[in-house]
Amino acid sequence: MDAAPGSVVEPGWLLSPEGRQHRDAILHKDRRRVFGLLERPVLPPPLATATAAYKLFVSGKSGVGKTALVAKLAGAEVPAAHHETLGIEATTVYWPAKLRDTGRPVMFQLDFWDCGEAALKKFDHILPACKEEADGVLFLFSFTDRSSFEDLPGQMARVTRPEENLVRVVVGTKFDQSPQADVTERDVAAFERTWRLPVLRAHSVPCRRRDAGARAELARVAPLLDALVELLWRRDQVAAGLLPEPADPGSPSPAPLAFPAQ
Repeated sequence: MDAAPGSVVEPGWLLSPEGRQHRDAILHKDRRRVFGLLERPVLPPPLATATAAYKLFVSGKSGVGKTALVAKLAGAEVPAAHHETLGIEATTVYWPAKLRDTGRPVMFQLDFWDCGEAALKKFDHILPACKEEADGVLFLFSFTDRSSFEDLPGQMARVTRPEENLVRVVVGTKFDQSPQADVTERDVAAFERTWRLPVLRAHSVPCRRRDAGARAELARVAPLLDALVELLWRRDQVAAGLLPEPADPGSPSPAPLAFPAQ
């Protein structure tokens, strides 16, 4: 992953005036629209776009905020209190983004599969089901729980194998709770250099203003979703021979990816 962030997908495009009609397609009455299994965003014929569907498994210790993160990305209500996810919960998020090489928007369909840690340990079939035909894995840790950060190497070893062509992304939750932070930016930078994986950051504190509306909510999740669709699209372009292969893992590590904080 040597290309600079934003070289494949134009960051922030959905919030620009050019992206207004695509933005409206995922909203309803100034709120994110909830789509049924057979529904998808509808655009006028001149703006109809291709849809790229991806399945993402959300992995992490209990309490790091897996369910809360998926709810934020989907524009859904975040649970007020933590409850262990009993089985598998699948949530679909539609996210339009503009490709730099063609100048055309693509409607990304991101299917997030979230599973409780207890169910994952108890039932052997859960992990294979979550990983079946998956395109990527989000490894979560909390900035307020150092043990969840230190568990990342073991978590990655348990969930994935090196030969699997999966997009691997690390997401730090509760990034905005700095007074309680147990993980520093120096820790994150060292992890990125060692593992050559991008670390994205997610807020946990909701917008304070009741009238903030959908645009403010989209602005909070846009950096993370733009980064995710870029990494997924880049993987497919590399597989199709349209982009160069990433540097060999044994070569010197490049500078860490500087995705914007969410």
